[in-house]
Amino acid sequence: MKSLISRTRRNHGLEHATLNLLAKIHPKQPFAGHSDTGGFWILGEIPSDELSQIISVALEKLRSGQSNLAIHQNCGTNLLVSGFAAGLAGAVGLLGVGERTRDKFERIPLITTLSVLALLISKPLGPIVQKKLTTSGDPGSLKIVSIAKHTLNGLPAHRIKTQD
Repeated sequence: MKSLISRTRRNHGLEHATLNLLAKIHPKQPFAGHSDTGGFWILGEIPSDELSQIISVALEKLRSGQSNLAIHQNCGTNLLVSGFAAGLAGAVGLLGVGERTRDKFERIPLITTLSVLALLISKPLGPIVQKKLTTSGDPGSLKIVSIAKHTLNGLPAHRIKTQD
């Protein structure tokens, strides 16, 4: 099980490094990604040969110690951490509230304030959770096996398969 988690984290780190490089090269073009144990997906319009070169550069940069590339500002981990914090703040804001619906509605300003504070406080936690749990900036012996162009729900995408 640990090797599956490690593979997913390393693929996720390489996916992020690729997306970070894509954002620098094509700053106005939207890209997204998704990782799993077998590799990752890159969604967005880009020629396969260019993507292959960018992934190779991303892998080399990670291997040379640029582990910061494995952290991405738009990662779902950031959304999950922020959403959890806001939800928890909302629950705390309802502690001790009465049975009446009106009592609950009267807590909306408190819940809103607590949720905004939770979002502000949690913002730096997302990248920390990425670094410690969901990505790895050390690809180890990870290598690219194949890159194949696909269409997912009408959107251009590439499947990148990896192995150790």
